[in-house]
Amino acid sequence: MIEVVAELSRGPVFLAGEALECVVTVTNPLPPTATSASSEALAWASAQIHCQFHASESRVALPPPDSSQPDVQPDSQTVFLPHRGERGQCILSTPPKILFCDLRLDPGESKSYSYSEVLPIEGPPSFRGQSVKYVYKLTIGCQRVNSPITLLRVPLRVLVLTGLQDVRFPQDEAVAPSSPFLEEDEGGKKDSWLAELAGERLMAATSCRSLHLYNISDGRGKVGTFGIFKSVYRLGEDVVGTLNLGEGTVACLQFSVSLQTEERVQPEYQRRRGTGGAPSVSHVTHARHQESCLHTTRTSFSLPIPLSSTPGFCTAIVSLKWRLHFEFVTSREPGLVLLPPVEQPEPATWTGPEQVPVDTFSWDLPIKVLPTSPTLASYAAPGPSTSTITI
Repeated sequence: MIEVVAELSRGPVFLAGEALECVVTVTNPLPPTATSASSEALAWASAQIHCQFHASESRVALPPPDSSQPDVQPDSQTVFLPHRGERGQCILSTPPKILFCDLRLDPGESKSYSYSEVLPIEGPPSFRGQSVKYVYKLTIGCQRVNSPITLLRVPLRVLVLTGLQDVRFPQDEAVAPSSPFLEEDEGGKKDSWLAELAGERLMAATSCRSLHLYNISDGRGKVGTFGIFKSVYRLGEDVVGTLNLGEGTVACLQFSVSLQTEERVQPEYQRRRGTGGAPSVSHVTHARHQESCLHTTRTSFSLPIPLSSTPGFCTAIVSLKWRLHFEFVTSREPGLVLLPPVEQPEPATWTGPEQVPVDTFSWDLPIKVLPTSPTLASYAAPGPSTSTITI
C-alpha cells in the first residue's frame, strides 16, 4: 500500500497568473502490527491543472461538436487524463509535468516532490451558477506497473482580475528583492510582483469615494433620495447606502434592498422557451435589508458582499453582474397620516387602518464587484489544503 498526499503551500485560493505550489509526498507506511513488510513501487506520477466547464441543458444551447475532429478520449485506463470521469468539457489545461519515474520505497520510507505551475491568466474564474459551472482542479495521476492510473484531485478556487493579461513582467532591476541579502528565483519574483500589482489596482479602483445621489420617483411624485458613496467594491466589503424620505411627496410605507447577482446567458447560446428551455437570466440574493419606514425621514443600510461569492465577469457563453434591487411600497392616499389624535375625550384604543391602498415598484442599481486578496478569500470557506489517496 502506498499513500499519496498533496498539500497546497498557501491554501486553495489563487489569482489567475499566480504560481501554484504543491508538495506531493509519497509514503510506504509501516503497519504498527506488522512483523514484516515489503517495498512498494510506482511506475510514474504526473500533475496537471485543468478547468472543467459544464452547462445546464435546459438553459444553454451549445453548438454540436465538430464531427471532423476525432474523439481523443481513449478507452485505456493507462492514459493520463486529468478530467477522466468528470461531467462537462475540459476547456483549459496546463501542460502535464512528470513528478517522478520508477519510484521504489522501503517500508516506512517517504519522499516528497515539489510541483509548481502558473495558473492560466486567460481562463474564466471559478463559478458555480444555475446555467454554467467553471471548476478548477489540480489532478495528480499515479500508476503502478500493469495497473490502471489512480487520480488524486485537489479542488482550487481561481479569481480573475481583468486587465492583467496585457501586463508585461518588468526587468530584474524593477523587481529586485527589498533586501540585498535575500535571493529569490525568477518565478517567485514574478509571482510576488503580480500579486502586488493586483493589490494596487484593486485598491485604486475601490478606494475612490464620491457621493452619488439618485432621485426615486413613481408615477405620482417623488418618493425620496438614495445616496451611495461608491459603485466599485471588493469581495468582503460592505455596500453602505442612505435613503432620505423626508423630501418625498409620496408616503413610503416599506422598502427592501437586496444585493443580487444576475447570471445571463449570451443571446447566441440561449435556449428558446418554446422548446422547454428555462429562463436565460437567473438572480441570486446574497444579502437583504427590509424596513417599515412610515414617518421615517432618513435611514441607512449595510449589505456585506460574501467572500465566497464570485466577482463579476463575462465569457462567450455567460455573464455575471452585480446590482442593488430595490422594492418600494407607497401609499395611494396623499398626505397619509397614521397618528393618534392629540386630544382624546376619553380613554380609547388606537389602531391602524385595516386597509391602505398601496402601489409597489422596483428599481435596480448596477454596481461592480472585483476580486480580493486570495489570502483573505481563503478565510470564507477554509477548505482542506491537503488531499490524500491510497494506492
